[in-house]
Amino acid sequence: MTHTTRAPDNALSPLLVTWLALVVLTLLSLMLSQWLHGAAWLHVLVAAIVWIKGTLIARRFIESERAHPFIRNVLRGFIAFTPIALVLTAFYGPQFARWMTL
Repeated sequence: MTHTTRAPDNALSPLLVTWLALVVLTLLSLMLSQWLHGAAWLHVLVAAIVWIKGTLIARRFIESERAHPFIRNVLRGFIAFTPIALVLTAFYGPQFARWMTL
């Protein structure tokens, strides 16, 4: 007789909720791009959504809380880099591009 271990259904519910949140955030960002096209603060909103999505993925799917503190901090920095770069590019595009080419 073979015995297979199966995760209880309630163990998958946090992952399902996280996945649904990621889908909702993606749809929200699409709607915001249509509604607020050209708004100056849209870039900040998009950066916030990118940061939230990255944080959700790191916590729920990569399980960054279980990683060594060094790895966890590197991951946090990696997740924060893209939203910061989006905001800097949106508001200081030419200057930011010059800084990155030095």
